[in-house]
Parts: sequence; C-alpha cells; structure tokens
Amino acid sequence: MAREPKENNRQGSRDSEGDELVDRLVAINRVAKVVKGGRRFSFAALVVVGDQKGRVGYGAGKAREVPEAIRKATDRARRSIVRVPMKGGRTLHHDVVGRFGAGKVVLRSADAGTGIIAGGPMRAVFESLGINDVVAKSLGSRNPHNMVKATFNALARCTAPRVIAARRGKRVAEIFGKREQLVGVADV
Repeated sequence: MAREPKENNRQGSRDSEGDELVDRLVAINRVAKVVKGGRRFSFAALVVVGDQKGRVGYGAGKAREVPEAIRKATDRARRSIVRVPMKGGRTLHHDVVGRFGAGKVVLRSADAGTGIIAGGPMRAVFESLGINDVVAKSLGSRNPHNMVKATFNALARCTAPRVIAARRGKRVAEIFGKREQLVGVADV
C-alpha cells in the first residue's frame, strides 16, 4: 500500500513537468529498406526537450510513421533530462569544449544582449535550456546527432563556481579574489 501513493506522486510530477517542457524537433531522417515488393520506408527523429530554466534532454526515435517517431524521441528525451548550471540564468559560467565521435563543439559564455550565436542543432539545445547569451562553434562533424551529443558532453562539463569552491575547500570570493585585487590597483 505504501508504494501506490509514491507511484501516483511520481506520475503527478511527470504530468506537471510535461506542461512546462518545450520540445524541439532537431532532425528527421527517412530511411528506405529495399525488400522484394519495393521499398519500405521508416523515419528517425531527433528531439530536444527543455524547461527553459536550466534543464534539458535529448532523444532519438525510429518508427514507420513520422508522428510515432517524434513521440518516441520525445519520450526518450524526457527521460534523459539533465540540469545545467547557468550564470545569471542567461549564459554559461565558463568556456567549454565538448566532443562526441567526429563532432567537436566550442561553447563560450557571452555578455548580456549577445543572443544565441550557434548553428541549428546547438541552437535548439540552447533555446530549450533557456540560455539567452552564448557563442558556439561546431568543428568536425555536421551530423545533427553528433552535434547534439557533443553539445551535451560540453554542458555536462559545465560547473558552477560554488561547486569548484566546495571541492577545493574555499569560498567563492577566494577563487575570484584576483579580480578584486586588480580593481584595487586600477583605483590607485
């Protein structure tokens, strides 16, 4: 009996998450399999899902019909959501490089008002994530799957300053202390 309310709560939280999540179709691919009677078509979809508040996930789905492939990809994306720390709710804390296969992406934090300067698949990730200011460059593979996975690899490497400070056993102000010293020198 104790398990039933827990499952109901879990389902309830999924429904409330589903209302606020935004999904974007990144790519759809038609694949033909040649059989005795002709060609048999199937479709593969790549979807990115996010709440535009720092959580994002991606998923791929295959089916004989386009809507079913998109539904499968969306379900997988909702199950793979990760949280990414953001600076001021608008950009990354630091520059980072991500790799997957032959794909390589460089993500750089940007000043307010810069906007999202990124290619198609990466732009979908940033818009779903809620990042407003970022400069990104894709190097190597232009395959949407590789670009999205490399972007997620880079986002997984992003860390907040307080996490680094806690790991080192210091305060955040101690880590950024050099900036304060430079400001004092400039005043003189």
